[in-house]
Amino acid sequence: FPNRAPSIRSTSQYRAAWCCGSSSGRWFCFEIIYTFALAVRETAAAPPENDQPEIRETMPPHGTENKNRQKPATQHKPCTTMSTDSKTRVVTTYRLAEMKARGEKISMLTAYDYSMARIIDAAGIDVILVGDSAANVMAGYETTVPMSLEYMIYHARSVTRAVKRALVVVDMPFGTYQGNSKEALASAIRIMKESEADAIKLEGGEEILESVQRILTAGIPVMGHLGLTPQSIHKYGTYSVRAKEKEEADKLVRDAHLLEEVGCFGVVLEKIPAELGKRVSSELTIPTIGIGAGNGTDGQVLVIHDMLGINNEFSPRFLRRYADLYTTITQGVSQYIEDVKSGDFPNEKEQY
Repeated sequence: FPNRAPSIRSTSQYRAAWCCGSSSGRWFCFEIIYTFALAVRETAAAPPENDQPEIRETMPPHGTENKNRQKPATQHKPCTTMSTDSKTRVVTTYRLAEMKARGEKISMLTAYDYSMARIIDAAGIDVILVGDSAANVMAGYETTVPMSLEYMIYHARSVTRAVKRALVVVDMPFGTYQGNSKEALASAIRIMKESEADAIKLEGGEEILESVQRILTAGIPVMGHLGLTPQSIHKYGTYSVRAKEKEEADKLVRDAHLLEEVGCFGVVLEKIPAELGKRVSSELTIPTIGIGAGNGTDGQVLVIHDMLGINNEFSPRFLRRYADLYTTITQGVSQYIEDVKSGDFPNEKEQY
């Protein structure tokens, strides 16, 4: 997508504006997020006219009725642009099913605080994930395991206050759903009631099925997560690509179907071979969101700190950086320090 991005300002004026939180700085970030969301949609190349996919009207899962219910058109061609309708309609789980049915790619990013969530929501992102990756990028932990339910609710509450359009999905942290379906339901209810989020996400397949089913009985929308599951890092001992061998790949496919059958509205596929991601996406009727799972999934998700270049120490193959905010912020702060020490800030126009 390198030739499709709008002009992104990178002068020292705008770098300083970003650091100071000015309107120019906010517009800078808005442009970057808009570019990412548009790029994800543009990966939905239209199929040949004689090979249009069969479109079926998908009924929403129990308890996920569309707030602004609209019937999908009888025929759709894959959407390759961000339409006015796409940027204004409230996104629900039902709407994601519509997007998959017509071939419109789904854009998803993480957010953990009010200010960032407000920017990416206004830019037109479809789904905001309040990820337990907050343990890494917000709290400085090596893994996501230490993240607590209280901290997830705190971050989710901050995000939902800012969002007007996007679907907000919250990760259930490690230890709140594994092995105890009653505790899983209690944890999910706390997240939904205290954060006012739209859905929750769990890692795993058959081994967490009982927890998923119990949560769904309360009418809480559930998104699955297969492939590389970071909460299980101590079990696998590595963040390498998963499901490269046939046995593990077959299990992943079975788990994906199980999650769909019990009522999950979507599945995240993380760090698996592209062909496997494409296969799972074609076999499921619910949307798949990939992160390092190739271009054949129904959407893409990245961690906001990675794609904006705030975290410059993490460079996996699947990551595309849309900005270098580490450098931008460093230069802005350095200039501020210099201006304060030299007496240049504040000047006559910046005082009363």
